[in-house]
Amino acid sequence: MEFHDIRYPTNLSFGSTGGPERRTEIVTLANGFEERNTPWLHSLRRFDAGSGLRSLDDLAALIAFFEARKGPLYGFRWKDWSDYKSCLPSQGITALDTEIGRGNGVTTVFQLQKVYLSGPSSYARPVTKPVAGTVKVAVAGLPKVEGSEFTYDATTGLVSFAFPPDIDAQITAGFEFDVPVRFDTDRIAVSVASFQAGEVPDVPVVEVRL
Repeated sequence: MEFHDIRYPTNLSFGSTGGPERRTEIVTLANGFEERNTPWLHSLRRFDAGSGLRSLDDLAALIAFFEARKGPLYGFRWKDWSDYKSCLPSQGITALDTEIGRGNGVTTVFQLQKVYLSGPSSYARPVTKPVAGTVKVAVAGLPKVEGSEFTYDATTGLVSFAFPPDIDAQITAGFEFDVPVRFDTDRIAVSVASFQAGEVPDVPVVEVRL
């Protein structure tokens, strides 16, 4: 798909609203019980880029970014300030933050992912847009050296090892990441007078699957 590997200005995304969306099909049976199913393996995130604007200069930057992406034609990176790294917001990234796989003695390439845990349940979210310079990796608890022992692709989130990890060795990683998104509108409608009076434009942004 068409994607520009550029991040939406973080000073404009800060203060925006949004978060994950799930799609669940619910059927109520004749006896009152429900059957629930989902066609989506992964959630999609939606944001409002307009709610982060604070000045006319911000508005000009948004319009420039919108025009350079040709509206919704090209995707781009988005920093979700509520969920942008592999650890808790108050913590620093370590190579032990989240499991990305187990060694089998053969495989050398693994996809970055963030694992969300709650009680006995968990969800593994693929991470395809890590932030360059933030990725740390460990095998069996031992940190690995970037360049000589592993490399990663910041455009796909794939981690490649120089040698395959041992059988059943836990592979973990820590990183910051962006969300691949596109504008979910073909136009930006704004009145300068209304904007100065505190009314911001509605500029929907939606996550794209890569």
